[in-house]
Amino acid sequence: MAFNYNPKYIRNFSIIAHIDHGKSTISDRLLQVTGTVPEREMQEQLLDDMELERERGITIKAHPVTMYYHAKNGHTYQFNFIDTPGHVDFSYEVSRSLSACEGALLIVDAAQGVQAQTLANVHLAIDRGLEIVPILNKIDLPAASPEEVKTQIEEIIGLEAENAVMCSAKTGQGIGAILERIIENTPPPKPPEDDLLRALVFDSHYDPYRGVMIYARVMSGEIKKGTHIKMMATDKSFGVLEVGIFSPHEKRIDILRPGEVGYVVANIKKTSDVKIGDTITTFRGGALQPLPGFKLIKPVVYAGIYPIDSSEFENVRDALVKLQLNDSALHVEQESSLALGFGFRCGFLGLLHLEITFERLQREFDLDIITTAPSVIYKVTLSNGQEKLIANPAHYPDPATIECIEEPWVTSHIMTPSKFLGPIMALGTEKRGILDKTESMGSNRLLLTFCFPMNEIITDFNDKLKSVTQGYGSFDYEFDKYILGSIVKLEIKVNEEVVDAFSCLVHTTKAEAKGRAICKKLKEVIPRQQFKVPIQAAIGGKIIARETLSALSKNVTAKCYGGDITRKRKLWEKQKKGKKRMKEIGKVIIPQSAFMEVLRAEE
Repeated sequence: MAFNYNPKYIRNFSIIAHIDHGKSTISDRLLQVTGTVPEREMQEQLLDDMELERERGITIKAHPVTMYYHAKNGHTYQFNFIDTPGHVDFSYEVSRSLSACEGALLIVDAAQGVQAQTLANVHLAIDRGLEIVPILNKIDLPAASPEEVKTQIEEIIGLEAENAVMCSAKTGQGIGAILERIIENTPPPKPPEDDLLRALVFDSHYDPYRGVMIYARVMSGEIKKGTHIKMMATDKSFGVLEVGIFSPHEKRIDILRPGEVGYVVANIKKTSDVKIGDTITTFRGGALQPLPGFKLIKPVVYAGIYPIDSSEFENVRDALVKLQLNDSALHVEQESSLALGFGFRCGFLGLLHLEITFERLQREFDLDIITTAPSVIYKVTLSNGQEKLIANPAHYPDPATIECIEEPWVTSHIMTPSKFLGPIMALGTEKRGILDKTESMGSNRLLLTFCFPMNEIITDFNDKLKSVTQGYGSFDYEFDKYILGSIVKLEIKVNEEVVDAFSCLVHTTKAEAKGRAICKKLKEVIPRQQFKVPIQAAIGGKIIARETLSALSKNVTAKCYGGDITRKRKLWEKQKKGKKRMKEIGKVIIPQSAFMEVLRAEE
């Protein structure tokens, strides 16, 4: 469709929704209605091009696409749409996408209503001053109650929802109305103050043939082939080889103008030369001040990633560097462990983020890796007044030198049907949570505000919440503050030797249960040896849990078929001495599968 460049007819928007509210399906319908993708190439979840995204039915990566739409008023509009993830662990992806937009579509499932993550992401958009268009999806479902959901949107979020767009992405009903509403409600890009080039880098990925590909939104000035650009944060300069748009696949064009969204290829070989949130300007006579980028997100969960074969260390490092380019919230630093050799300490925004990164390393880079148990950052004050931040149990100081330990707490919003209040309260108590307030949302839904120690919710809280609420409960959390806590280092000893990969920092009330669970699991997964193996959980010098792995015994008396009992006793004594000697010099090899099994051990 022919589009003559005019900023008045450009609309930049993204979609905000909770997981499974039909965001990817609406994206597919928009691509279909605007004719961006031919019918024969159409498939479900088109923008979720990662195998993992399709498999789990979630969006992990923000994905831009340019569409052209011939409106009822006779003009052709250019829509730059940036698809965003819905899960709380990927909120940094959402914040980056919103920085490149003027509007957002708020999609709410007409049957399920407003959910916790919808709330978190919509506040990100409101804080950035975006125009928000409420849309009720799945109105064709028998359980849909649009009027009730409209009331929820007005009460909970505070948005006018009287004229919200009603649609069904599955049947295609109301998709045209969405496109018309985008034109009406989303403002066009602001006119630039001057002609100096300023483009916001909101994402990037590594192409093995062309180097780093930058995803950018042009705020002012123009980028074309041959432009000599400078990255303002890293102060590196490059010559542009190609610019283009996503439609939805890369499509080369001659020039990117103000208000447009596209990609830039500039022969960038090093991934460290591109920072997400950076500003691109011209090398000579460029802008002096960068665009307001978005804040660097601090990781909240740490875990070690180690190659199973130590010779793979370099490959793991390269893979993590390439993933970091695609995922700016991933924090990586090198470390070594006595049990696992050289590896990396990585910071994540949550457990799903850790899980997805782990799977991407395995699938996209074909690596054999293991991760250690996730942990959070504790603030330790020593007797001499010095403060230390500790995320790795290996760096835990001598308990005699510790004055006090503070642990991170989070504020969490849980949305649930009111009949599940009892089980959620019990789960909150089990996780050391404090209920702050309860708000009623309509006739049968509640919004609970809890304070939790972060250590309690990063492992299995979401799974347990889903099971006690039969899948209807949803939650999100944000870091609140550090509070004094009674935290100890739990060590696991196998055959009297400490295995530091299993060490963890836990609250004293949970130490015994955690120690027992790990010992029990290890007893199941460590192969039996020729001698008895004690598996112990200890805090300092005190053993708090123990399991014994019994020895594999050879029947040394099988050849004795009668005669005096002393013959058998002599053989048993000889065997006992051999076992004792073996125990002194024997080493227990813990298989890699045991590490993974222990990570999954229930508390």
